[in-house]
Amino acid sequence: MSGAAEPEAAAAAAPVSAAASQEESEDESEVLEESPCGRWQKRKEQVNQGNMPGLQSTFLAMDTEEGVEVVWNELQFTDKAAFKAHEEKIKTMFEQLVVVDHPNIVKVHKYWLDVKEIKAQVIFITEYVSSGSLKQFLKKTKKNHKAMNARAWKRWCTQILSALSYLHSCDPPIIHGNLTSDTIFIQHNGLIKIGSVWHRVFAKAIPPELRSPIRAEREEQRNLHFFPPEYGHVADGTAVDIFSFGMCALEMAVLEIQSNGDTYVSEEAIERARHSLDDPIMREFILGCLLLNPDRRPTAHNLLFHRVLFEVHSLKLLAAHCFISNQYLWPENVVEEKTKQLDLSIVMAEIQREGRPPVQWRYSEVSFLELDKFLEDVRNGIYPLMNFAATRPHTLPRSTSQPPEDPQKAKTPTPEPFDVETRKVVQMQCGMEWSEEKRQWRLTLLLVLEDKLHRQLSYDLLPSEWTPHSPRADDNPKDLAVELVHYGFISPDDCDKLAAFLESAFRKQHPPPS
Repeated sequence: MSGAAEPEAAAAAAPVSAAASQEESEDESEVLEESPCGRWQKRKEQVNQGNMPGLQSTFLAMDTEEGVEVVWNELQFTDKAAFKAHEEKIKTMFEQLVVVDHPNIVKVHKYWLDVKEIKAQVIFITEYVSSGSLKQFLKKTKKNHKAMNARAWKRWCTQILSALSYLHSCDPPIIHGNLTSDTIFIQHNGLIKIGSVWHRVFAKAIPPELRSPIRAEREEQRNLHFFPPEYGHVADGTAVDIFSFGMCALEMAVLEIQSNGDTYVSEEAIERARHSLDDPIMREFILGCLLLNPDRRPTAHNLLFHRVLFEVHSLKLLAAHCFISNQYLWPENVVEEKTKQLDLSIVMAEIQREGRPPVQWRYSEVSFLELDKFLEDVRNGIYPLMNFAATRPHTLPRSTSQPPEDPQKAKTPTPEPFDVETRKVVQMQCGMEWSEEKRQWRLTLLLVLEDKLHRQLSYDLLPSEWTPHSPRADDNPKDLAVELVHYGFISPDDCDKLAAFLESAFRKQHPPPS
């Protein structure tokens, strides 16, 4: 009897369990709080983004404009008086981080201060990487008894170095200072993302009395081996990140550096991992990064030219980068539209051979779906084009080095500053119409940003201000572009590109009817 009743009890428990699971899921998606602008909604579910140091709480959140999940980070301070004394410095530091923009770096979208009676906190929104950390991926790969693919190793090293080269070429340089296999993430498409970039900037910018919330990653014994001997000293610099990268590259190559239980990775374990490397060129590359003398370590930019990574890029990759960098000139679905117009029997390339028939490639042999996928991968940063030209300094926002205040200007009230736009323009369209009734031109500008946001702007141009090269003598294309940057409609990086685009559009326009 009791045996017969057990399946019925189990069957009855199943829907109850499913209902409880659904209720728990709904409970986690409950909105706990909204950002002041209403765009970001904090949920109950907490997330772990690589154990980023200094954060008391990290929650999953929703970007209501884009419909994507993001991370809501809370950095709390119990000493409100000390926080207020350094509030401007904290703002400056986060303004610097918001403009850091690289496909292989976890993006900081927005920040704001939440100051209450007894405590204060900084809340900032970061990109959500759901696929897991590099350490988790390597453990899964080792569990399946698979060796690391050399091509994947090279691609990941190139992406990490691309991000480090970007950070180190900023003016002043940004030192990550916390690069471990826990703070590097891998997305499902193979794209590498480096997180926790803000930690070192924060530690350097904020005085000791406000550093109490920060728990350095080095305090965790299992990650001690990622940090060089000079770490934490006044004289340390970008070479700190090169040592950490070298240890990450070694771990990627061997899948795991055996630790002494759960405590720490010994020097003997690292030595065994080094000797297990079969490829002498790979070994030379990694050992160069792990040199104890920081002055002898190569730079991230130079490492991209090392023979283990460097390769002459294919014409296909060069063409893809050229296409993407000029994509704002084309409609969004240009690849699809162009392929519809093609005669697939046409020969697109041919190799002539003496005494033999030529080798021909026709459009029918091209997979346009694969082409679209390849362009998307290049756009996302999976195939960076880094080993060309010398490294260029990236200027950080003006707020990081504020000029002394002019007493005359201080007396005049100024409007609130506009938010700096960091998203790049990927497509531009411009139209000009003449209104006979108003006797003026109407300029319409359509901008498509990298996150698919569309902006349509209109502007009236007076006929009396027409010149052969510009509808307005006192407001040329460059001035119009600068104005759009000022009001936060476009990124400062797109200013020259938009000015050139408007200049070209104005030149094509005929003068107004007399």
